[in-house]
Amino acid sequence: MGMKHFKAYTPSRRNMTVSTFEEITKKTPEKSLLTKKKKNAGRNSYGRVTVRHQGGGNRQKYRIIDFKRQKDDVVATVIGIEYDPNRSSNIALIEYEDGEKAYILAPLGLKDGDKVVSGEKADIKPGNCMPIENIPVGTMIHNIELNPKQGGKLVRAAGQEAQLMAKEGKYAHIRLPSGEMRLVAVKCRATIGTIGNTDHENVKLGKAGRKRHMGIRPTVRGSVMNPVDHPHGGGEGRAPVGHAGPLTPWGKPALGYKTRAKHKSSDKFIVKRRK
Repeated sequence: MGMKHFKAYTPSRRNMTVSTFEEITKKTPEKSLLTKKKKNAGRNSYGRVTVRHQGGGNRQKYRIIDFKRQKDDVVATVIGIEYDPNRSSNIALIEYEDGEKAYILAPLGLKDGDKVVSGEKADIKPGNCMPIENIPVGTMIHNIELNPKQGGKLVRAAGQEAQLMAKEGKYAHIRLPSGEMRLVAVKCRATIGTIGNTDHENVKLGKAGRKRHMGIRPTVRGSVMNPVDHPHGGGEGRAPVGHAGPLTPWGKPALGYKTRAKHKSSDKFIVKRRK
């Protein structure tokens, strides 16, 4: 996956880069796998803003992704690799032998015409899905379930991969991209390989407009607000924070403050905390 640079005929073009979309082989989505995507602009059912800086953005349709991969021992052929506006990774359109079509996350190296299959007897090759108990130790995996038959929840972003480190009894030790070591039941499923579109993290937006296209509105610094609006606000000219450390608009510590619940039920599955 390459990056495209532009001639610097404007200040924004000087720093802008876009993906060359070399992996993409199919331009139009499968209509049967599309559904509406409603815009809420960060508002809840009462119409109150609960997530700031959201609104506008280009129109999008949601692609229905098969995260469960429960159609066992039925071989599917990759029809095309597509762009998905709802996620950083690309998606692959597959067609099963019985004619059913589905979208899956496209792993690195998956091409048109490749065969993928799910089930306990599947081969260890990118795109195949199987229970963790059938995957050799050391294999790179993604789209990992937390509970059997729930569908993949972990490691779904572009360029990410987890590694199966060990299997012990009912649980497997998996090293996540964050460095966290976690126990996952061996009955849970995972997909072989690394997720594609690895250059996604290298894209430079270059101008504010591209952020607006994504549905993200401008963010104002707290230090330029009034004291009534932000703990950093007020003062003559550029004033320091005025607290022991930076705070959120609601007065909570903004850097290094752990927000995870102290006694969470899933703590017992974390062998080693992330870096």
